[in-house]
Amino acid sequence: MDVDYIEYSDYTPDNETENSTSTAGVLNFSSPQSSLSHVLVAVNIIISVIGLVGNSLVIWICGWKMKKTVITTWYNSLAISNFLFCAFLPLEVFYMITTHWPFGQILCKLTSSALFLNMYSSVFLLILISTDRCLMILFPVWAHNHRTVSKAFAVVLLMWVFSALLTLPSLIFRQTAVYGSVTQCYTDYTDHSTHRAVVLSRFICGFLNPFLMIVSCCMVLGVKLRSLTIRSTKPYKVMVALILSFFICWVPYHTFVLMELNLKHHSLDVLRSGLKVGATLAAANSFISPVLYIFIGNDFKRTLKRSLTSRMEEAMAEDFRTGGLNHSKSKSMEIAQIDVILKNC
Repeated sequence: MDVDYIEYSDYTPDNETENSTSTAGVLNFSSPQSSLSHVLVAVNIIISVIGLVGNSLVIWICGWKMKKTVITTWYNSLAISNFLFCAFLPLEVFYMITTHWPFGQILCKLTSSALFLNMYSSVFLLILISTDRCLMILFPVWAHNHRTVSKAFAVVLLMWVFSALLTLPSLIFRQTAVYGSVTQCYTDYTDHSTHRAVVLSRFICGFLNPFLMIVSCCMVLGVKLRSLTIRSTKPYKVMVALILSFFICWVPYHTFVLMELNLKHHSLDVLRSGLKVGATLAAANSFISPVLYIFIGNDFKRTLKRSLTSRMEEAMAEDFRTGGLNHSKSKSMEIAQIDVILKNC
C-alpha cells in the first residue's frame, strides 16, 4: 500500500510484476489487509471528518462571528490551511484502500501537495503567532500603533505565496502511471540527489529553522512574563499547545524520511511501518487546533454541557486578551500599555 505523502526514488517497476502495487518512486508497503493498514485507514477517516467539521467551525466563528483582529487573522488562516488538507484527505483514504488512483494527474499532484502546503503554512503561522506575542509584550507601544488587521492580512498572503513556492516539488515530480487496470499516483524523482535535496529542504525550511525561531520566541516570552504578574496565562497555554502539537505530530515523519535517505543502514520493515505511522500523525495535526481551542485549560465535563459554538467563541475570545495585570510601582506604565493592547487585539 502506498502512502501518498511518502516519497522514494530507489525503486522502479522494472523488477515488479504487472499486478504489483509498487511503482516508480514508490515503495510498496504491505497488503491492504494488514492490521496496521486497517487502523491507519480508520484513523485517517476520523481525521478527515473531525478536521473538516472542526476547522469549518473555526473559520465560521473567526471569520463571521467575532471581531476581526490580528490574532483572529492568524487563527483563521491556520484553520483554512488545515481545512484544505482535510478536504483532499478522502481521496488519499480511497487510494490507501484500493491502491488505485482514478482521479487523474492534476488531483494526484494536488493531493500530494496538500500535506506539504499545510506543513509549511502551519509552521509559518506559528512563527507569526509567536513573533506577534513577543512584539506585544516587548514593544507594547509600537505594537499598539502598528499592529493592524490589514498588515496582518498582507503578511498572511506573503506567507501563503512562500509556502506555495516551497511546495512546488510535489507538483513537479508527482506523476500517474497505468499498470494494467490499476493507475498509480507516485513521485518520480530524476535521481537520488534530487530526492535528497527535496527532503533536506523540507526538513530545514519546514521544521528545523522554524523550530529554532519559535523556541527562541517562547524563551523570550517566558523570561519577560516572569517579570510581570499575570493572573491569566490561558492565551499562552493555547499558543504553546499549538506549537507542541505541531512538532510532536511532525517529528516522526521527518525522522523516518531522513532515515529513508540511507536505506542500506536501516531495516525496511521499520521504515515501512514508521513512515506510514509518521504520515498519519502528520495528518492528525490538521484537526488538533480546533480541539485545543475548545478544551484546553477547561474541565472536560463542563465543556460538553455547553453549546459547542458558544464554547469555542468563549475559548477563542479568552485567547485574544490577557487577564488583568497586577501593577507594581516600578512597571506600572509598561504593564498598563500591554494590558491596553491585549484587550484591543
